[in-house]
Amino acid sequence: MNNNIPLAERLRPTSLDDYIGQRHLVGENGIIRKMIDSGRINSFILWGPPGVGKTTLAKIIAQTTEASFFTLSAVTSGVKEVREVIERCKAESRSMFAKARPILFIDEIHRFSKSQQDSLLGAVEQGIVTLIGATTENPSFEVIRPLLSRSQVYTLKSLETEDLETLLKRALEKDPILSARDVEVKEKSALFRFSGGDARKLLNILDLLEQSTPANEPLVITDETVTERLQENPAAYDRNGEMHYDIISAFIKSVRGSDPDAAVYWLARMVAGGEDPEFIARRLVILASEDIGLANPNALLMANATFDALHKIGWPEGRIILAECTVYLANSPKSNSAYMSIAAAMDAVEKTGNLPVPLHLRNAPTKLMKDLGYHEGYKYAHDYRGNFVKQQYLPDQLAGARFWNPCDNPQEAKMWERLEKLRNG
Repeated sequence: MNNNIPLAERLRPTSLDDYIGQRHLVGENGIIRKMIDSGRINSFILWGPPGVGKTTLAKIIAQTTEASFFTLSAVTSGVKEVREVIERCKAESRSMFAKARPILFIDEIHRFSKSQQDSLLGAVEQGIVTLIGATTENPSFEVIRPLLSRSQVYTLKSLETEDLETLLKRALEKDPILSARDVEVKEKSALFRFSGGDARKLLNILDLLEQSTPANEPLVITDETVTERLQENPAAYDRNGEMHYDIISAFIKSVRGSDPDAAVYWLARMVAGGEDPEFIARRLVILASEDIGLANPNALLMANATFDALHKIGWPEGRIILAECTVYLANSPKSNSAYMSIAAAMDAVEKTGNLPVPLHLRNAPTKLMKDLGYHEGYKYAHDYRGNFVKQQYLPDQLAGARFWNPCDNPQEAKMWERLEKLRNG
C-alpha cells in the first residue's frame, strides 16, 4: 500500500452500498438511486459543503451505469477545454460500444464564467453529455438560468454524527494501514467537532494522527490528542480549503460584533488565501440586511455598490473596496429586526398555510369578481390625512399579529414612533 495516498482517497467508495450519508438522495426511495436503478441519468447539480461526497457520487454513477466519465475543473479549464471535452464526449456517444451517455463532471462549477457555462448549453440540450456539476455555492446565484433550467439541483448535507461514526469504523477496519495498527478510540468528541460534518476532514485528521504516531506505539485517540495535533499542524485537516467556512464565519461574526480590526484581519486572511472576491462581496450584502438592516439602510446600498464596483475594478484593487465596505459595516449600528420579521412571518405561514386574502384587498378586473365582493370596502391610503387609514391587511386568522419589532437604535425608534402615532390616531 502506497502510504503517500491520502486516507480519504484510499477509502473513496466505489458503489452506493459503501456510500455514507445523503440518504435523502441515495436511500431506498432517493431520487438519485432511482435514476441509477433505471439507467437514465439526467443532468443535475450537486450543491453542498466540502467533503460530503459530491465527486464520489458522480464517479459511482458513472461506474454503475458504465458511462464514460470526463472531468473538468472550473479553476483550470477555459472555454477551449470545455469544447475539446464536448467533442470527445460526442465521439463517445456515437460509438457502437457506448452503453450510456457520457457523463461530464464539472467540479466547482460556480467558478465557471458565463461564457464557459454558455458553451455547455448545446451539449446538454442535445443530449450529447449528461452534466453533473458540483458546487459549494448557491447555484441560483452562480449558475446561469438557461443551464439551471436544464438541470435539477440536489442539495447535499453535512454528515451527521451517525454517518461519522460509520466512517470512522470503516476507516479503522477497512483501511490497510489503519487496520494494521494498534488503535484505541477513547474519545470522539473533538474528532467529530473538528470534522464539522465533513468526511474528508475526518479522514485527514485520522491520517495526521496515524502519521504522527510512531509505528511501534499504539495509536490512542482522545480529545486532547486530536486538539494538540491539529494545533501543531492546522493545515493537515485543511488540504482542500475547508477552513474557508471557519474564516468566513469569523469574518461575519466580527462585522456583526462591531469589531472592524478583527473583520479586516479575517478579510485579509481570505484575500491571502485566494478566496473568491465575489463570495466575500455577497456575504457583505447579506450582512448589510441581516445584521445592520434598518438601523442603517445605507449599509445595503454600500454593500451593493461594493459588489458592483468589484465587477468594474477587478483584482487586486478590489480588496480596497472590500476593506472599505467591511470597516463601514463593522462600524454601523446593528439591527436584525428585518431578519427576525421574515423568520416570524415564515413561521406563521408554515403553521397557518394558505390563508385567503381578505376580499377588500383583492383586485376586481371582471364584473363577476365585483359581484362577489372583490375590492369592496378597500380604503385608498392616499385619500386620507397623512396617507394613512386604519384597515386590516392581514388574513382574518392573523388579524392584529405583529411580525416586525424594532431594535434599540435611533432609526427604528423613529419608525416605530411614527407608526404608533398613526395607529393611535
